[in-house]
Amino acid sequence: MKHLKFFVFLCILTFTVSCGQQKKYVQYKVKEGETLRVIAKKLDMKTRDLLRLNPDIGRKPEVNTVIIVPSKQLKNRDVNKDEVIVSNTLNLNDKESKAALIAEKEKQKELLILELEKEFKLHEVKKGDTFYGLTRFYNVTQEDLIALNPELIEGLKLSQIIKIMPLEASVGEESFLYRDEIEAGIALKIAILLPFRAIELDTLSGEEIFENSRLANIVTDLYFGAMMAIDSLREQGVEIDVDVFDTGRNSTEINKILSENNLEENDAVIGPLYSEEVQFLADKLNVPIVFPIYSPKQVAFTGNKIVKTAPNKQLFKDKLFAYMQDTFMDGNIIVVGDGKVDSQNDATKIREILQSNDSINSFHIIMAADGYIKTEKFTEVLQPNMKNTVVMATNDNIIVASAINSLISLPEETTATVYAFDQISVFNQIDNLKLAQLGFTFISDVYVKEDSFEANAFNLKYKAKNGRLPSSDATKGFDVAYDILMRLASGNDLDTTFKEGISYRLESKFDYTDNTIKIPENKGLFILKYNVDLTLTRIE
Repeated sequence: MKHLKFFVFLCILTFTVSCGQQKKYVQYKVKEGETLRVIAKKLDMKTRDLLRLNPDIGRKPEVNTVIIVPSKQLKNRDVNKDEVIVSNTLNLNDKESKAALIAEKEKQKELLILELEKEFKLHEVKKGDTFYGLTRFYNVTQEDLIALNPELIEGLKLSQIIKIMPLEASVGEESFLYRDEIEAGIALKIAILLPFRAIELDTLSGEEIFENSRLANIVTDLYFGAMMAIDSLREQGVEIDVDVFDTGRNSTEINKILSENNLEENDAVIGPLYSEEVQFLADKLNVPIVFPIYSPKQVAFTGNKIVKTAPNKQLFKDKLFAYMQDTFMDGNIIVVGDGKVDSQNDATKIREILQSNDSINSFHIIMAADGYIKTEKFTEVLQPNMKNTVVMATNDNIIVASAINSLISLPEETTATVYAFDQISVFNQIDNLKLAQLGFTFISDVYVKEDSFEANAFNLKYKAKNGRLPSSDATKGFDVAYDILMRLASGNDLDTTFKEGISYRLESKFDYTDNTIKIPENKGLFILKYNVDLTLTRIE
C-alpha cells in the first residue's frame, strides 16, 4: 500500500512539473547569517517550499552552501547578482541539469565535511540510527545533539551529516555502532529453554513458589522480558516462530528435549540457564546457543556456537585498569585489599600500571586487620588538600563497608574519591548519600538513563501486560533477546553482525567485536559515577 501511495504521489508530482508552469531554477549561494527562512522571506516564498527543493539541506545551512531557488522568485526581488552563482536556468526535469546539480551538491557536501571535521566529531546518519542509539553510543544527550544541529528538531534523515561534539570533548571510540536493519519478509524460528520446573512446582501456590525461590523469579522474569522483545520485533514486521521448553532441574530434561525435538532447525536457542546444559547443547547442535545470564563457569565453555551475553568478571577489572592507565595522572593513590591472593594480585597490577606516572605523589596499599579497616589506617596515608583516590581491591562486604564509613568520617579538608571494579551487593546496602559524597565510581554491565523515553515506554508496556514493573532480570531478558533477534532479522548470521559493531539496548551494551576471542563474548561495560544529586553519570 505504501509503495502504491508513493507511486501515485510521484505521478502527480511529475505531471505537475511537466505540464504545469515549467518552473525554472537557479543555484543560490547562502550568505553569512542566512537561514532558509530568511532566504524564503527574501524571495517571497514559503520556507517549506524551499525545503522541498532542498531536502538534504537543514534550516540553517552553512555559509556558501549551494541551494536551488525558483528563478521566477528572483524577479523584482532585492537579490544581488553575485548571489546567483549560475545565471543560466536549470530545468529539474533535464537529466544533465540534474546530474550537474547532484555533482555540485556532492562537492559542496565534501567541502563542508572537511571543514567541520577540523572542529567536530561527525556522524553520517544511516538506516536504523535513532537518537537513543546515538546518545548511548557517543555518551551525549539528545539536547546536546539538537543544540549543535538545530535541524534535528525535525528528526534524523538518511545521509545527514551531524555534529556529535567538539573535538576537544570527544572521547576516542575505537569500536563502532551496530545499526539495526530488518530484511523484508524475514522469518525466524527460536527456541527458549528455561528451568520453569512446572511439574515439580505444580502443587504449590504462586506465593509459595515466588517467595521461596529466587530461581523461579529469575526464570519467569527472563521469559517475560524475552517475550516482550519478540512482540516488539513482530510489531516491526518480523515473523517469529517460538517454541518454549521446560528444562526442569539441572540435566533432568535436556536430553529428552533434544531427542524429541529438532532444535537444529532453529535460528538460535536462548538458554538454558545451567552451564552444564549449555555446553551439552553446544556439543550437539550447530546453531547459536545464547547464554542469557552470567556464570563463573562460563570461562570453561568451548565451541564457537555459544554466545556469552554477560561479560566475565575479569573484564570488569580490565576496564578499570585501562581507565586508570589513561586518567590516573596525579595525586595520592590508596588501594584497599583483604590479604587474599586475588586482592594482592590486583594491588600489584595497579602499582605496575601507575608506577610510570611521575606526577603521582604517592602510592599506598592498605590491608584489613581483624576483618575491617580502621579509620586510623586512612588518616595515616590520606593527604589534606590533595587529590586522594581510593581503589577497592576487595569484594569483602565487611571490609568495604568499614572502609566507606571511615572515609565518610574524614576531616573536612581531606577528601577522597572511591573506585571499585564492580558494584557488589555491599554497595547496595550503603546509603547512596555516602557514595555520592565520595564520588563513587564503578564498572557496570548495565546503565539506563532515568529520563530515557525508551526505558519509560518499556516499563509502561511491561506493566500493562504483566501487571507490574519489570525487574532487572526482565529488562535483561528483553535486552538479550531483542539484540540477538534484531541482529538475526538483518538476514545475516550472528558472527557477521558481531563484526559490524556495538549495540545499545534498554540498559545493556553488547560488544562482540573482539575477533581474537573464539567464543562470542560480550565485552560491553560502562564506567559510572554517583553524583551529589544521587543520579548516575556515564563516564565511559
